[in-house]
Amino acid sequence: MLHVVATPIGNLGDLSPRAVETLRSVSAIACEDTRRTWQLLSHFGIPRPQSMISYREGVEERAGERILEMLREGADVALCSDAGYPGVSDPGFRLVRSAVAEGLPVTVLPGPSACVTALVLSGLPTSSWTFLGFPPRKPGALARFFSDEAESTHTLVFYESPFRLAKTLSAAAEALGPRPAAVCLELTKMHERVARGTLPELASQFESSPPKGEIAVVVGGLTRKKNDDLA
Repeated sequence: MLHVVATPIGNLGDLSPRAVETLRSVSAIACEDTRRTWQLLSHFGIPRPQSMISYREGVEERAGERILEMLREGADVALCSDAGYPGVSDPGFRLVRSAVAEGLPVTVLPGPSACVTALVLSGLPTSSWTFLGFPPRKPGALARFFSDEAESTHTLVFYESPFRLAKTLSAAAEALGPRPAAVCLELTKMHERVARGTLPELASQFESSPPKGEIAVVVGGLTRKKNDDLA
């Protein structure tokens, strides 16, 4: 069976007991960064498995075929990314799709997720939301990325690097207007913090004071009437 294991996004205490037991029992672990996963295993006193496979962007096809062959032979394989859920803005989707297509058993071990954590922490509506992953880097594509959401009443969640945050917030403000937003930094870590305000306010704030660390951004949806709740 392929075990898709969600791993901590910051605080190692968030790894579930079920995930610990699974990582102890599988014969192979496929991971985005073998060094990072080995640090996680060491923290919990989990012995190194028979095989640790590098499954990262750029080698997904080759490594995926090796993992599929192990699954065909009846092995239990755990799939981990550096943090959060494999397949959510991290390698994993292609492997799960291939396993499903072949009828190989797949299960997911729930756990930490930066997008859901940021959504709830933002204080913005959670009843209907859209996860957008990482915005594109080129200016034209970035502008279209947000203009495509200009009529969306859903709360939007996306990730961004600290080096591009101000430019991305400015592009979002230009396309979406002064919507309320929250920039969530270093979630679950010692220096976790949330900056809240309108998109133009946050763009200006982070232009003058660039952040560090991992970032998730939450943006309120379009309101049809002035007094409507965001949807």
